[in-house]
Amino acid sequence: MMIKHLLSIDQLSTDQIDLILKTADSFGEVGTRTIKKVPALRGRTVCNLFFEPSTRTRLSFELAAKRLSADVITFTADSRTSVSKGESFKDTALTLQAMGLDAIVVRHTSGGAPKRLSQWVDASVLNAGDGANEHPTQALLDLYTIRRRFGGIEGLRIGIVGDIAHSRVARSNIKAMTKMGAQVTAIGPPTLLPVTAGSWGIDITTDLDALLPKLDIVYLLRVQKERQVEQFFPSLREYSLFWGLDRRRVDLMKPEALIMHPGPINRGVEVAGDLPEMERFIVADQVSNGIAVRASLMYLMLGGSQELPAPEHS
Repeated sequence: MMIKHLLSIDQLSTDQIDLILKTADSFGEVGTRTIKKVPALRGRTVCNLFFEPSTRTRLSFELAAKRLSADVITFTADSRTSVSKGESFKDTALTLQAMGLDAIVVRHTSGGAPKRLSQWVDASVLNAGDGANEHPTQALLDLYTIRRRFGGIEGLRIGIVGDIAHSRVARSNIKAMTKMGAQVTAIGPPTLLPVTAGSWGIDITTDLDALLPKLDIVYLLRVQKERQVEQFFPSLREYSLFWGLDRRRVDLMKPEALIMHPGPINRGVEVAGDLPEMERFIVADQVSNGIAVRASLMYLMLGGSQELPAPEHS
């Protein structure tokens, strides 16, 4: 039984995560076709409700819904919308409720906003990032990307590097990766490692160089400058010196180890400018896999047509 709302990785069992990832294989194949569309959610309506700037996540959800043949509307809170005129989040939700939507994908600057929305509407709510709280679909697409590369997740050693304290991606990924059997270490400046991280079932260190030779995956986080209300390290240059990935540090990694990043990348901060072009830097895989995983989620949550899309024969 799939959940009605996806608000947190905590809601998902390992079996449900496995089902989402296996179903994503079918929708990944759809993305390789000449006509990249199946009728699984024909007649359904999905709304992208974004109160925070986004490019990758919004476009990924929009494309995933369109590949399922759903109707898609997008609401971004800016100077042209009723939010700028003082309309509350609840009033916006009730307006959308009156439109008879089937699913609402919401990104908000406040942690807990998707949960509140789920209490006001009948539609399924998918959390596309709420403040510094969680980003569950990013974690699922990352699991999917890892599984496609390594054949599984259990037993892998993964280092998540950077601004753990302000990163919703880190929180969701730590929950998802440990749930699926990976050994996770958080790495970064002491000021960006939450005091509660010790209770998350992970290791913690400030020494990136010592850990790099042991890791299967180096997951770099973007420095969340927009969510920091004070200075947590002296300068971006110092951050890059101690926790940024450059050619010297890449040479410390296992030959088969991979580098991941949720985007957008701050070149010259968490990663040297030329590294994203390396073969082991698999951000492009994460982007393309995100469409398949989000299509899988909407298909399962909205009870799409019972049969998965059949492979296309040449």
